[in-house]
Amino acid sequence: MRLHEARLCLDCDEVHQDGICPVCGSESFAYISRWVPVPDTERARRPPAGEDAEVYRELLADEPAPRKRRTLRGGLLGLTALGVAGWAFRSSRANPKEKP
Repeated sequence: MRLHEARLCLDCDEVHQDGICPVCGSESFAYISRWVPVPDTERARRPPAGEDAEVYRELLADEPAPRKRRTLRGGLLGLTALGVAGWAFRSSRANPKEKP
């Protein structure tokens, strides 16, 4: 069993590498590598990055800013405007102007 795949069951303290604990059937676990550092030799065994990886890195580096931030900012501004308008409308209804 490889260290970065080893999981510790949080219910029965069994070490396994499956999605669920083979002893108690629990799905709650923590990776052992959280507490035990992975030696450098295991990192060295990884194959070198291929041409595809370089292409993906270039595409991700040139990607424009995510649209999510713009949408979030626009949504917050819209909610603020609605809140101010509601507050102004409510205060004008609460204090009606008296006609002479």
